[in-house]
Amino acid sequence: MPPTDSGLSSSSDDTLELQLPPGFGALCGDGHRQPASLDGPAAGPLLDNLAGWGAADTPAGPFALVPIRPARDLDRITGWMNDPAVAAFWELAGPPETTAAHLRSQLDGDGRSVPCLGVLAGVPMSYWEIYRADLDPLARHYPARPQDTGLHLLLGAGYRGRGLGGTLLRATADLVLDHRPSCTRVVAEPDLRNTASVAAFLSAGFRYADELELPVKRAALMVRDRAHRHLL
Repeated sequence: MPPTDSGLSSSSDDTLELQLPPGFGALCGDGHRQPASLDGPAAGPLLDNLAGWGAADTPAGPFALVPIRPARDLDRITGWMNDPAVAAFWELAGPPETTAAHLRSQLDGDGRSVPCLGVLAGVPMSYWEIYRADLDPLARHYPARPQDTGLHLLLGAGYRGRGLGGTLLRATADLVLDHRPSCTRVVAEPDLRNTASVAAFLSAGFRYADELELPVKRAALMVRDRAHRHLL
């Protein structure tokens, strides 16, 4: 279980300039589709071909999950991990090799966890991990159900404190439920100390289900149920 949290705790010190890199737009096609031809974990069956999910419409613009390519994305993600507000929860501050090892542990796996950039209106502005919670060590700590899908989120500094966390969490949970018909719920386990993160999940239609004592933190178990998705 990666030592991650939602990175929503700070709204100041915006030091990151998030610009669309050359050629990045091709990954999102018309802004609503991603190429389904990407190989590797993102195109695998454990997460129902995440690479082909496309984008969700949000009040802030179209939002897409673009599977990570280290050669393109490592410097950007390393910068985010070295933001003190992020490092306090993710504990991955350090040289690019630290971030690369964290990404590689997923990219070299069987597809049960897929690291992604979150691209909002054409701009890469967040880091996500979409993972099979029922196949993760997290399942030892709560009554997991088959096909439970988990989320980890990190927002770039300039995108915090604007209410985007809840908007994007809702959009991503909807992408999961729309494209994973066998998944009945989306789960997350933010650190209880990160009250901004817990609040963002609540605003996104997740319910506070339990408190979990995990090896690296005391966490809130947040759940968004398919059966209640249109009610919350």
